[in-house]
Amino acid sequence: MEHYLKKLEKTVRERWNEKALCDYDGDAFTYADVAKNVEQFKMFFSETGIKKGDKIAICARNSARWAMTFWGVNVNECVIVPLLADFHPTNVSGLTNHSDSVLLFTDDDIWAKLNPDDMPNLKAAINVKKGNLLWHQDKDVADAWNNRKEAFAERYPDGMSPDKVCYPDDNLDDLAIINYTSGTTGNPKGVMLTYGAMSDTDDFANSHFPNHPGETIVSMLPLAHMYGLAIEFIHPNVDGVTVYFLGKTPSPTTLLKAMKDIKPYMVVTVPLVMEKIYANSIKPALEKRKILVAIPGMNKIVYKTVRKTIIKVFGGEVRCFIMGGAALNPEAEQCFKKMQLPYTVGYGMTEACPLLGWEWWTDFVPGSCGKPVHDIRIDSEDPENTPGEIQARGRNLTLGYYKNPEATAAAFTQDGWFRTGDLGVMDKEGNIFIRGRIKSMILSSSGQNIYPEEVEAILSNCQYVTECLVVDRGGKIVALVYADLPEDMDAEMRADIPGMIREAANKNLPAYSKIVKVELLDTPFEKTPKLSIKRYLYK
Repeated sequence: MEHYLKKLEKTVRERWNEKALCDYDGDAFTYADVAKNVEQFKMFFSETGIKKGDKIAICARNSARWAMTFWGVNVNECVIVPLLADFHPTNVSGLTNHSDSVLLFTDDDIWAKLNPDDMPNLKAAINVKKGNLLWHQDKDVADAWNNRKEAFAERYPDGMSPDKVCYPDDNLDDLAIINYTSGTTGNPKGVMLTYGAMSDTDDFANSHFPNHPGETIVSMLPLAHMYGLAIEFIHPNVDGVTVYFLGKTPSPTTLLKAMKDIKPYMVVTVPLVMEKIYANSIKPALEKRKILVAIPGMNKIVYKTVRKTIIKVFGGEVRCFIMGGAALNPEAEQCFKKMQLPYTVGYGMTEACPLLGWEWWTDFVPGSCGKPVHDIRIDSEDPENTPGEIQARGRNLTLGYYKNPEATAAAFTQDGWFRTGDLGVMDKEGNIFIRGRIKSMILSSSGQNIYPEEVEAILSNCQYVTECLVVDRGGKIVALVYADLPEDMDAEMRADIPGMIREAANKNLPAYSKIVKVELLDTPFEKTPKLSIKRYLYK
């Protein structure tokens, strides 16, 4: 296994003047810029006494400068603490404090809502985009930061050259990242990941979905989430792929324009995005050609045409669409398979940096989430048929939770396997099938285990259903639905919709999991950064 920082070192040396990190229609930085930035951080840390293992938080929107800050911290062996830009200000300051961070890199508007008194360990706050100091309590730190470029110029009067680049690789077991799984400050769970865990993820990615120097990728997911950080940024960038950042969540028009311009080799996304593309573009296109689709032989031509159109819309160079964070709608998945769209649904979590399950699209089994990245076992007497907790082992797994020994102890079995909290089965070929979260499983009055995700998969195929969630109310299954109803639909018709949805879904559900009631919501469900519904908010 090659250390990802040594790969970055080699890439920086060989691709010195080529683009490394870019904002779409904005800033662009070469690998030489990355190297100079890393060296400036190194000099700054040395001057201020900030040392290996010190914690440094970053809470800002995605940008090339966010990525430049990451490399400045990570290569110099300080522990990076990425915080989501949409965390509540109280939680940002709380987690910055909990992590013992001595610096905070952030945006102007985020800093304006924070109180330095809530972060006593902090020496300074720095603007990610502009590079200026936002606040400091240590004059030496302020002076060193403000003079870092002059100090660099003094050390390298003729400019830095590629042969001066040398990054560490003797730290595989050292802490590299603390990634908080939520914004809570009550009992924070800061996932501790090592340089070895990140190197393992990069090594697996190279052997299973390799990239090539000079290719491009679009970064859409939050960099403060391991899915976006590891798969859209670190893995491709250390191999010489130019990473383009879209910043704030783009509109569909902006996103597709960016895809057309950038021509990514891979698209990393969440099922919700692809499901919307299916519902708004693919399904209508197939319905217009439903007569041809029904003719043997012609259907393959139709599906092939639609597939080419989708690939072209995403720039024409996509070798694989990787989806994760939730299950894919079965109807959409069935269509993608018929089209031979190069897609796969992976399985992972922050604690696994982030991969647990994966399979290349040609061997991917619909309904599954791939095969184990490392060791996976199902805690069940009959793992192929009876769901049990999915448990994992591997070099990519977390050390535990920062300053939370109780949560760390609870996360592992006595024999050292990590408890995912997910229920699933695994077939003879090693394909993993997730049935749901242990905490969300519903036990019916007849003793049957009901997995809400399976009911929701059927509900989501019903007419008008855009988003849905199943809850348990006194042993009865109630469906919460956000529906896409025509504006001109009259009140009487609207009143009939819940019953229509319930009846349509129950036709495909076993007796023990039939829906008793459907309730329509006026607004979409609240979601996590991965666009998963915040299930705990709904009862």
